[in-house]
Amino acid sequence: MNDAAIDYAEVFQALPGAVALLTPALVFADANKDFLRVAGRAREQVVGRYFFDVFPANPNESGASGMHNLAASLQRVLTTGERDAMALQRYDVEDAERPGEWEERYWSPVNAPVSGPDGKVVLLVHRVEEVTELIRARGGPTGSRGRVLEAELYTRARELQELNERLRQAHAREREVALALQEAMLPARRQVGHPNAAVRYRPAVGALNVCGDWYDLVDLVGGNRIAVAVGDVVGHGLEAAGVMGQLRSALSAASRVAAGPAEALNILGRYAHVVDGAESATAVTTFIDFDRHTISYSSAGHLPPVLLHPEGRVEFLDQATDPPLDARPDPIPRPQACTSYGEGATLVLYTDGLVERRGEDIDTGLARLAGSLVRHREKDPESLADAVLLELLPPGGATDDTALVIVRL
Repeated sequence: MNDAAIDYAEVFQALPGAVALLTPALVFADANKDFLRVAGRAREQVVGRYFFDVFPANPNESGASGMHNLAASLQRVLTTGERDAMALQRYDVEDAERPGEWEERYWSPVNAPVSGPDGKVVLLVHRVEEVTELIRARGGPTGSRGRVLEAELYTRARELQELNERLRQAHAREREVALALQEAMLPARRQVGHPNAAVRYRPAVGALNVCGDWYDLVDLVGGNRIAVAVGDVVGHGLEAAGVMGQLRSALSAASRVAAGPAEALNILGRYAHVVDGAESATAVTTFIDFDRHTISYSSAGHLPPVLLHPEGRVEFLDQATDPPLDARPDPIPRPQACTSYGEGATLVLYTDGLVERRGEDIDTGLARLAGSLVRHREKDPESLADAVLLELLPPGGATDDTALVIVRL
């Protein structure tokens, strides 16, 4: 059976669990039969309406914090693009037929994103498990035990919720420290020293996938030459920021003494072999000779630089690509290629946060970058960098770091 033969609308309705689909504005796009049954609502009372209009918080019961916590969870998913499993929550659900009358309920929710081609969240999947009957044992001799169980589970849920909040705060603090460390290690715009170069760094949204990207511009010995490089370290937080700093400094030093970019990456690869956390890191470096109008380059598993020619032709520098740093137990010489350019051309180096989106082929992202560069090619490097970031990054921010270097040649 292929996808065309499957009626996914019927599959959604038949799912053995209460599932609803919400828009980013938290409006019900759909709800399956189990959800409507558990919620005690007809379809027309739900679909097309704002979630918290259908399920408002009980104004008379401060202990029913589930709706408040759910709102925070849904917002986290929208912001980070990551699934969020919530602790057991108490909800007071208003009777649809008798406004003002509330029933105490216990649900265990999971909220997950559905992303569009651009990586932006377009739908939220809201699934709940109804556990009220397990907590509130009713009638006879089990009633008192049910109330004790209810109180104990509710207490444990609150403790878990508080623990999650402390972990969130700890991640936030680590992120702040890591970003400060990275900012101290990366050259600021005013420190780049090249009037025709623009640099940008955009951290990932949320606490994950931050502080592994880097860039560098180095004046080379002999002639009117500079080296421009970008790289990406696997991981996040303080560890990734530390590894990033070591690799950037090592490549900067190697570039000053190497005969070309391939040799610089050879040196960096040997260094990465003894740096914990440098496994699978990627980097690409270019040596620009302004007198000869040439660019030599080499890549260790990184996305190809883009050379935008003055007439608007886009050339991806992908003829010297090799595995990431420390990918081989015994390093071998890396490849190197060279290309020429005309006056007014533009060289662009970047990291994957600019072009990669979940569920999308990388060629689509590269084509999107090429199109943006062509449309804005008349702009100066600073304005071009801003225009590219505005067009290519999701409005709420990307879920991965983004580094961008633009050099007008």
